[in-house]
Amino acid sequence: MTAEHQRLQENKHKQVPLEKWGPYLSERQWGTVREDYGPYGDAWGYFPFEHSHFRSYLWGEDGIAGISDYFQNLCFSIAMWNGKDDILKERLFGVGNYQGNHGEDVKELYYYLDNVPTHYYMEYLYKYPQLAFPYKKLYDENRKRSKHEPEFEILDTPVFKNNHYFDVQVTYAKYNSNDIVIRIDVTNRYHRVADLTLLPTLWFMNKWSRNEKEIKPVIEWVNEQCVHAWHHRLGDYYFYFSESDDLLFTENETNKEKLDGTPNDSIFVKDAFHDAIIHNSNRKKLREKKSGTKCAPVYKLHFKAHETKTLYCRLVNAYIDNPFPEGIENIFKQRKQEADEFYNTIIPTKLSPEQKNISRQAYAGLLWSKQYYGFDVEKWLTNSDGITPVNDGKKSGRNHDWKHLKNADIILMPDKWEYPWYAAWDLAFHCIGMASLDPVFAKHQLLLIMREWYMKPDGQLPAYEWNFGDVNPPVHAMAAWYVYQTEKKQTGKGDIQFLKRIFQKLIINFTWWINRKDENGNNLFQGGFLGLDNIGVFNRSHHIPGNHDLEQADGTAWMGMYALNMMDIALEIAMHDDAFEDTATRFFEHFVLIAEALNEQHTWNEEDKFYYDVLCLHDGSHIPLRIQSAVGLTSLYAVSTINRTILGRLKDFKKRINWFENYRKSNKRYWPNEERSDSEEILLSIVPREKLIAILQRLLDENEFLSEGGIRALSKHHEKKPYSVEIEGHTYSIKYDPGDSTSDMFGGNSNWRGPVWMPLNFLIIQSIRQFGKFYGDSLQVEYPKRSGNILTLEQVADELTKRVFDLFYLDELDERRCYEKYNWFYKQPHNRHLVLFYEYFHGDTGKGLGANHQTGWTALIAHLLQEL
Repeated sequence: MTAEHQRLQENKHKQVPLEKWGPYLSERQWGTVREDYGPYGDAWGYFPFEHSHFRSYLWGEDGIAGISDYFQNLCFSIAMWNGKDDILKERLFGVGNYQGNHGEDVKELYYYLDNVPTHYYMEYLYKYPQLAFPYKKLYDENRKRSKHEPEFEILDTPVFKNNHYFDVQVTYAKYNSNDIVIRIDVTNRYHRVADLTLLPTLWFMNKWSRNEKEIKPVIEWVNEQCVHAWHHRLGDYYFYFSESDDLLFTENETNKEKLDGTPNDSIFVKDAFHDAIIHNSNRKKLREKKSGTKCAPVYKLHFKAHETKTLYCRLVNAYIDNPFPEGIENIFKQRKQEADEFYNTIIPTKLSPEQKNISRQAYAGLLWSKQYYGFDVEKWLTNSDGITPVNDGKKSGRNHDWKHLKNADIILMPDKWEYPWYAAWDLAFHCIGMASLDPVFAKHQLLLIMREWYMKPDGQLPAYEWNFGDVNPPVHAMAAWYVYQTEKKQTGKGDIQFLKRIFQKLIINFTWWINRKDENGNNLFQGGFLGLDNIGVFNRSHHIPGNHDLEQADGTAWMGMYALNMMDIALEIAMHDDAFEDTATRFFEHFVLIAEALNEQHTWNEEDKFYYDVLCLHDGSHIPLRIQSAVGLTSLYAVSTINRTILGRLKDFKKRINWFENYRKSNKRYWPNEERSDSEEILLSIVPREKLIAILQRLLDENEFLSEGGIRALSKHHEKKPYSVEIEGHTYSIKYDPGDSTSDMFGGNSNWRGPVWMPLNFLIIQSIRQFGKFYGDSLQVEYPKRSGNILTLEQVADELTKRVFDLFYLDELDERRCYEKYNWFYKQPHNRHLVLFYEYFHGDTGKGLGANHQTGWTALIAHLLQEL
């Protein structure tokens, strides 16, 4: 029981198992749906980056290396100026969706170095150029590039050449839950002198402008090294800081004059520090103000070549005579040691130092991805932001039928810049990784999204804020089962109460799927894009060409997996409460019917030996969409085993499935079970053995799905043989596209037509491992195809894990595959340990693509390394 485990044990009994303070500050609030009050649903255009420094937000805040309390009343982050920029660096810059040639993309260098679940220790590194930040260059180059060209990144500009930049590292160490010490280490990486202005900034989120009843908080001057912050809900906090060159106050309120020319009520507006530092405007008045809702000490730092300077701040809910006593550094050493001890119990000791480094940063990123998310859809639809009146376009537009959704929670985000909003299926994978660190919080997250202020009354889960009504894969039962098993392995005891709670909610969601997504009642399901953006030959979420029906192989397979997950959960509960035995039988029968539909109707193509989506035409004919993709591979995920011990204890369940088996076999109906006389397990799988072997031949072929970095989402077979289909006089085509997306589908910032995706690989590896445990040496395959190398399926799962790991691995040349042409930067001694966790990876080269801090589901690499 490490010190961190003891703190987690104390938090376990809270209503919300969270620390009051954490990395809950977003890295982008502008360009979000929440801040869009316009009539056209153009979130990027309504609140662009250019407005973010002078226009106050309504639903959240953002910053660099920041923290906040869990209701985001009071926030802290750092701001900087290199003496050359036109903008005070208060937040991360990136291009919006239609400014980038592949959609939105952050254009900064920052790294989540360390974190623990209680956030008693956290490290964050930001790299700030000493030359003028290349805002215009990044805009212009990305705009002029086509979708067939790579994105233009900040490392493509000269600003980081010759180490001409600052490393700004922010480290947090808590004395207790309400006493946080902040150390800011700034290093001049350049070989010449350099200057930097640094503003550690404290401010209140503006909740008073939209609510007249809200009591306005205040930050007041106490002395030259202390201010007092008061909020009627949060109470009193004191912010201490090292001796500074100046101390400025303003209000976190919109600069209306810059927004639309309306005169301001005062000079004390959100961007007053920007004007004071860069243009020396009103600086004396900001110094004399002595109170406000935004405050920052100002440090003018001069550095020698390669010099490091350190500043301290402290945020605490009590007045302290000596906030920075001699030995203040010891709290950082202590918390760092405790973090090391904690991770020594999480990360297997058998892993190499490089594997441990990757795992540790993956977990750190997952923890840094916690964010406050506030959104009341009904209030958003029916109120003005003070700029645009309430309008019909908005009232009848995006999410108008989700008025029940009222969120004000800390949620794990996919990426706090590119995707600063929760996504239902991403969250499920986040919780699998989180279970190793903090299973109580992982359980809380899964239960949270099932609560009545998230889930629709009919049982649908919210997908994401761009369209809550979109449909994501039903992976939450799978995640709940993983989280339960992980905690049970850690503690020796399973949380049956958690399984019971979430099981009741999952039944409602499962019923929604059955009633809404099986339109023909034949156990072949739809669902639309199902998280796989552009995987289809056309957009599967929109109007199907010709009003034909699309029966989806992946929608059906996901439901087969869902039924098995529910059966597994019900059986586990039934071992403690036999009232759930009947429910286990119900989900077992659901699975059998779904497996029968997928195998015996028209989704399996015997010629290609692969599962396909099928277009059902009005004349009763069917067109299989013969695209060899993740759609067909989804069938592998629906696999589980039942131990004979369980059948021995659950007599009624055993009796029912025996009757069901005899009935179906005597009537020559499909039966998905497989048994081995030398095994205690019974295998349940959508994919029978013969079809499994056929699919694996494609999966393990380097000319098809298998890449050096893992399994591709679309077979390389389609590189030379694109697929086309003609419907109603229109031709729809798809080809292997291993890099960034070349289509505009779903914003064009994600691509499933060839790259390697971590959740896909995770599920495939887990499924193959499950098959391998059942079949043992009785089923061996060639890996890779045409190599002559014969392996068991468990060995194949290990080899696939190694391939995925190689995306991040630091090789003998000090290069990582994911960095590709940018290895020149990361080979430098002070950068070689830095790891980014990309959204997806190039299907041929392994280069990291998409969001570059997708430590939500890409953190699954740590989970895979644990198993390896």
